[in-house]
Amino acid sequence: MAPPKFGGLSGRPLSLAVSTVATTGFLLFGYDQGVMSGIITDKDFNNVFTATKNNSTMQGTVTAIYEIGCLFGALFIFGVGDWLGRRKAMILGGIIMILGVIIQVTAYPGHVPLAQFIVGRVVTGVGNGINTSTIPTYQAECSHTTNRGLLICIEGGVIAFGTLIAYWIDFGASYGSPDLVWRFPIAFQCIFGLVVCIGGAFLPESPRWLLSRNRHEDGKRVIAALGGWEVTDEETKLQERIILDSIAASTTLSPSKQGERAGQTPLSALFTNGKTQHFRRMMLGASSQFMQQIGGCNAVIYYFPILFEDSITPGNRTLALILGGVNMIVYSIFATASWFLIERVGRRKLFLYGTVGQMTSMIIVFGCLIPGGPQNAKGAAVGLFTYIASFGATWLPLPWLYPAEINPIRTRAKANAVSTCSNWLFNFLIVMITPIMITNIKWGTYLFFAVVNACFLPVIYLWYPETAGRSLEEIDIIFAKGKVDNISYVQAARDLPFLTDEEIDEKAREYGLLEGEDEAGEEFRADRRESFNARRSRSLSRRGNSRVGARSQKRRVSLDEKAAVEQQSRGDSSSETDVEKQA
Repeated sequence: MAPPKFGGLSGRPLSLAVSTVATTGFLLFGYDQGVMSGIITDKDFNNVFTATKNNSTMQGTVTAIYEIGCLFGALFIFGVGDWLGRRKAMILGGIIMILGVIIQVTAYPGHVPLAQFIVGRVVTGVGNGINTSTIPTYQAECSHTTNRGLLICIEGGVIAFGTLIAYWIDFGASYGSPDLVWRFPIAFQCIFGLVVCIGGAFLPESPRWLLSRNRHEDGKRVIAALGGWEVTDEETKLQERIILDSIAASTTLSPSKQGERAGQTPLSALFTNGKTQHFRRMMLGASSQFMQQIGGCNAVIYYFPILFEDSITPGNRTLALILGGVNMIVYSIFATASWFLIERVGRRKLFLYGTVGQMTSMIIVFGCLIPGGPQNAKGAAVGLFTYIASFGATWLPLPWLYPAEINPIRTRAKANAVSTCSNWLFNFLIVMITPIMITNIKWGTYLFFAVVNACFLPVIYLWYPETAGRSLEEIDIIFAKGKVDNISYVQAARDLPFLTDEEIDEKAREYGLLEGEDEAGEEFRADRRESFNARRSRSLSRRGNSRVGARSQKRRVSLDEKAAVEQQSRGDSSSETDVEKQA
């Protein structure tokens, strides 16, 4: 029996198709972030939307209202995403974005064009909020567990490339007819939206979502198709067990609550402390998203040509657009560099290095703009380039990764939702006020962002523990250690060595994480189970279609004796060897 297929694909080609559609969705996200930068002050755009002409408040409103739509889209998925499903939500997000684009590009003078354009921006934002809340989950659930830091860094790099495309399309369109100058760049994103919608129609639903809805046969079929296995293959059954274990670990595990579905952790759980420190961990993740936005990243990404034209190259719009495009090339290169830095350097150090880089860059910019003059303006341009380089290599991916690592599995979904809402709210604030600040306080804008970045340093140094290379259980132990020993959690992370499985159990008992059936013990066991499943999934990925990579028999026996017995029942010696190596 051949492996099942979707869109005529199975195995690696199908996985690549999933990644292609997911990547296109994030290209669309990045494109939408950058597309308004080159057209919001264009005279042809201002002639249609006259209220935006020389009006920084209206320019900020038209650009920032998109973020409100993104927030609504994220809240929509938070409410009904698990009911709707990943694939349908992704297609819906693409359709809504295309609808929003159509509303925008069909705005004409004499027919309330500004109101229509703003409505289109909000609708497009709703679609983007749906996609950015769904696509990372869909991609992760359709893939073998891989390096979590690298996956999110790649997504961040793709956002940068989308912004790069938008900047250069804006520049090219600036030489066209009055309608083409702004209608074509906005309409171009329909290409990405169509790829997401049409491609998504041929892709499978997430196997984790199917199994969580008790659609076991459909789930096994998708697992087999993604792995290139037959539905009855042992690898398919093992992967199904891994996913079912993960779903079980995502629930509240008290016997009285065994019937709860995954993801139904009460909101009140986010505000508890004790050994689990849910509230502190939620605030660490949400504060990273907050600091990403108020550090000035979108002031530069959304308004780079405006910053240049107003402060550095007055009256030379073409040069401002060219330099904006070059700046986005720098952005993309350094976003790619983060793929190789994040695991080697660590989260905490990158947060600190990136903050120092951003702060120093803003100091350079405002320091050069105070005296004025063309030579000083060149120094300010250098500052904006070093800012986006620092941001791309550090603060672009880290606030998406850190909340996913720092929060325990029980509260991760809701805590991540809080972090995402923090991102969109303060994204809206910064995009709204930046053109107003540039108009009214000039170089003071850059001084403001320099001071804000300086304020990040003590917060990160005092309260952000390192998570690189840590398992979920070790992060639980770090917070329990800080609570029990009454020391800072940064110090607890520094003092705690990397632990073996036996040492994890020993430390968990020492800090009371394995005692009885209390919440801390349940949560630790859930994270323990999730980490083990991640290791098994990575083993399957390295193994390919035939053999499982080596694993300790101690881990296997303690957490999956049933799987070992089923493997042994195959009855031949080669299968017995495989069972030992699966451990």
